[in-house]
Amino acid sequence: MNLFRKPELWLAGLIAAIISVYPLNEARAQRVNPEAAKKEGKVIVYGTVPPQSMEALNKGFEKKYGIPVEYWRGSSTKVADRALAEWRAGRPGFDVAEGNRGVALIMKKEGLFSKYVPPSSEKFSENFKEKDALMTPWRVLPISILYNTELVKSGEVPKTLDDLLNPKWKGKLSMPDPSSHTTTAQFLWNLQKFKGDKWLDYVKALAKQQPHLVESLAPVTNVIIKGEALAGITYIKYVKQYKGPVNYVLMDKHLTDPNYMGVSGKAARPNAGRLYIDYACSAEGQKFIAEDGEFVLYPGIFPPIKGAEKVAPNMVFMDNPTEDEFKKLMADFRQIFFAR
Repeated sequence: MNLFRKPELWLAGLIAAIISVYPLNEARAQRVNPEAAKKEGKVIVYGTVPPQSMEALNKGFEKKYGIPVEYWRGSSTKVADRALAEWRAGRPGFDVAEGNRGVALIMKKEGLFSKYVPPSSEKFSENFKEKDALMTPWRVLPISILYNTELVKSGEVPKTLDDLLNPKWKGKLSMPDPSSHTTTAQFLWNLQKFKGDKWLDYVKALAKQQPHLVESLAPVTNVIIKGEALAGITYIKYVKQYKGPVNYVLMDKHLTDPNYMGVSGKAARPNAGRLYIDYACSAEGQKFIAEDGEFVLYPGIFPPIKGAEKVAPNMVFMDNPTEDEFKKLMADFRQIFFAR
């Protein structure tokens, strides 16, 4: 059959060929006009990173583009709660929202984000990218064992999570309360990746060690530095972000929670929001945030933490329980850690 005699068949074939090379659901990087962003006057960002840690990044963006950044910080849960409440009220105040994968997925499900692929993220590994382009990964939070370097002798440093079950650590560990802290509940649940069906046995054994439970991951580091606990489970980045006698254990695998940025689907300043995300994912922006101890996705950029380049290849991204699974986990962990 001669396709040129039947234009409709020729056109259908051409479209099919284009789709085979460039799938319609594969998002492409979108460049932003800085001048259009400047005309919007500012950018409003809701994020989970402490303001002092975001200062270099935000000032770098302001210096480069002349666009002021209004930054509001809260926990991932508080960022999602505020963004969702404003969205449902029809008055979204943010242009960019940042948080961990769990809350980012909740916001995405509610339709808060618009599609955007920052050109600077093209250098990130494909493993990190979201196919629907509704949120952009920009940093990761590997978890390990931190310990007090003055109170724990070098030969006694735990090398694995299993070592924490040694009787000598009973009453000397710290961790967030997994019955109320979602990331810790998620972390323990993801031990299935290493322990299979026996992950819950590990959790029960860990509870018998009577750990000093705190409200979130950051206070674990303070407890260790003060000597109220000798070791604990928390983010590696705190080794850089807290002053005191604290170091981390380099393990074979580190469960890791990625954090994402998304542009509001109803942003008052969409160009400024997209430009901000592109800058946060650029080599310049990633260097700024890494300097404060954050692990980032841009190739070859690491925080000033000894062995950081060895952590990155051994990160294992955590899966997210469903809402119902989270509720059951919280209830189970309450029973395991507090039943007497």
